[in-house]
Amino acid sequence: MISSVLGQLLVLLAFAVLVMATFRRFELPPVLAYLAVGLLIGPHALGLAGNDETTQLLAELGVVFLVFTLGLEFSLPRMLAMRWEVIGLGGSQVLVTSVLLATAVLAVGASPLVAIVVGGALAMSSTAIVIRQLGEQLETTSTHGRLAVGILLFQDLAFVPFLALEGALKNSTDDFDPGNVVTAVARAAIALLIVLVGGRYLLRPLFHEIGRARSTELFTLAALFVSLGAAWATYEVGLSLALGAFLAGMLLAETEYRHQVEVVIRPFRDILLGLFFITIGMLLDLGLLWSRLWLVVLLVMGLLFVKAGIITLLSYWFARDWRKATRTGIVMAQGGEFGFALLTLMLNDRLAGPELIQPLLAATVVSMAMSPLLIRHNRRLADLVLRRKERPASSIERELSATQDAARRDHVVLCGFGRVGQNLARVLERQGFEYLALDMDPRRVREARQAGDPVVYGDAAEPEILASLGLEHCSVLVITFASPTVSLRILATARKLRPDIPVLVRTQDDTYLDELQQAGATEVVPETLEASLMLVSHLLMLLHVPVSSVVRVVGDIRGHRYSMLRRVFPRGDARYLDGTHAFREILHVVILPPGAHAVGKSLAELALERIDVTVTGLRREGILGRQPGPETVLHEGDVVVLFGTPEALEHGESLLLGGS
Repeated sequence: MISSVLGQLLVLLAFAVLVMATFRRFELPPVLAYLAVGLLIGPHALGLAGNDETTQLLAELGVVFLVFTLGLEFSLPRMLAMRWEVIGLGGSQVLVTSVLLATAVLAVGASPLVAIVVGGALAMSSTAIVIRQLGEQLETTSTHGRLAVGILLFQDLAFVPFLALEGALKNSTDDFDPGNVVTAVARAAIALLIVLVGGRYLLRPLFHEIGRARSTELFTLAALFVSLGAAWATYEVGLSLALGAFLAGMLLAETEYRHQVEVVIRPFRDILLGLFFITIGMLLDLGLLWSRLWLVVLLVMGLLFVKAGIITLLSYWFARDWRKATRTGIVMAQGGEFGFALLTLMLNDRLAGPELIQPLLAATVVSMAMSPLLIRHNRRLADLVLRRKERPASSIERELSATQDAARRDHVVLCGFGRVGQNLARVLERQGFEYLALDMDPRRVREARQAGDPVVYGDAAEPEILASLGLEHCSVLVITFASPTVSLRILATARKLRPDIPVLVRTQDDTYLDELQQAGATEVVPETLEASLMLVSHLLMLLHVPVSSVVRVVGDIRGHRYSMLRRVFPRGDARYLDGTHAFREILHVVILPPGAHAVGKSLAELALERIDVTVTGLRREGILGRQPGPETVLHEGDVVVLFGTPEALEHGESLLLGGS
């Protein structure tokens, strides 16, 4: 084993680069690559690195940033709007599941407090997987989707006292001390109260002042200080580092700066989380897991069936429909990130033996890996359980059917649905032209489909995907991606499938203008050169040059492929076009649950325009209406499409859901 800290870090980095490159080539998840690195160099395999205090500290910081970003996803307005589902269904699910699973853990010889924490860890589900998969399937507004979100919101809250219990267990000398438990829960309750008060009156003005400085470095330092400072504060009072980080994330989630905080924290989180998963790989003993493979399989099946059964029974009292309740149970049956973090903390703090925690960790990971498949087919699985044969088409199936119908008609294909692609889509809609769009951003595709836009996730450079959008019936192909290498790949595919199709390509500057034209682009529109043309035309008009002459000059420049404008000296300190953040307005969708403040109110009553938020669309029962009037009354389940800056959108979502 390498003794020096620097040597161990070099070994970690070397193996991480090699294994990550290999896993990337086979398109495997990076988490598996990090686990594989830990398994290879850990004490149970090659023994090149040890799980010493320095590695443990860096790994624990990875957990800190993980739960910090999970806290950023917490939404108090949504929780208040869905209080009956959150408190009633979510509370009963966590309570019943934790008690039942804790009893099972207690039966195998664990101490009472260990059993409670393990039971709570296994009661958690994966917020990231469930929300993302339901959104992609357009099932967030359905009954089972709404119930699942309510349960997840309460689990976010329940994570706080379970983290507090883990801290109490770490500092307790007795197996079970009721005084420590009461003290830990009281501390967690006080911490939650501080979050609710501090998030509104302390951090918002602090980050507002920092934001006015327009310094990314200062903003990053402030975000790091808040997350690590909160973690240190809870650690000093006898609670865990992770608890403070989660509370700090919840606190910042109540401000309009949570998106920017998540952006600046992400690089630190990703790197340290990689190290965290490497240390988990070091802890995993393949020999032990292989000898207990039957136990891991049994735990996975038991976890899925027990949680699905409990949630199905509890959901029936809210849904009054066995089919919807069963679908909710299937969606929420897996383990989650919170549970994984709790189990890992217990293993790192040696609060329970590896013979108990390692099989549970493996079962949690396997159940999370199975989760997307279970959620994707939750309707079919529910029909199979209930022995139902006939079923109506799901929302995603109706959307795909409509997309396939449009692909058979004359339409425009937009490759890229960012700001440029969305602007083109709005013009095409207004002029009565159909379009289909492709994008590689899952979140953007999910929100666009929820808003009613015909957007498909996929790589436009793949022949099968481009052909599935009806390239043979397409009148024009538009490539709006900023990367010229991506545009060149799409051009090559499009020309192979259909050599005669007109292709319009957007590019940021003229660097790849000749290459794009040689690859088959019918027209290339460089943003910087077109901006120069607009300035030229306005300048000549202000100099009282006749309009006909201005049109002729602009036409001549375009006719010569911008050759006049390409003779410039580049700046040595050239920055991105959007370096001033002048164009920060974005679209965002808000789904109205039953208890939302906006339900039953008109857009005029809500007066969103006073906070610089515009309602650009309203989707109700699958029908999309653009630019709804002020007299439009909002209903339960409506999908409201908002437009504004991230700060304004935070205010708008809070107003729609909670009225504040």
